Amino acid sequence: MSDFHLDDRIYDVIGEEGFARITAEFFLRVPKDDVLSAIYPEDDLEGAEHRLREFLVQRFGGPHRYSAQRGEPRLRARHMPFAIDQLARDRWVQRMGEAVTEAGFDDEVNRVLQAFFDASATFMMNRD
Repeated sequence: MSDFHLDDRIYDVIGEEGFARITAEFFLRVPKDDVLSAIYPEDDLEGAEHRLREFLVQRFGGPHRYSAQRGEPRLRARHMPFAIDQLARDRWVQRMGEAVTEAGFDDEVNRVLQAFFDASATFMMNRD
């Protein structure tokens, strides 16, 4: 598979089920992680998983349910109430990387997803 515009086709490659695996694997790790559990409210883990899954589906070429339900993503503004410093950013990227690896995609898909997660997490940083 060529990586030419693969980021626009990830949904076609892994589908709904692939994004469900990624987010499920990630949210299995959150309650056990001292940094991430402070960011994700315990009583909203299911909702957070759903929102992340819907956002990723939309971002990578699937149906635009996220925007239909929540409006424009405005990710930085939505995450401003949560303290996201370098440690939180790095831990989020680490746990998402583990989730992607556990989901079992090919190397090209992993590379595209990881690059997106790296850049997005850096963009979300709002504390020193």
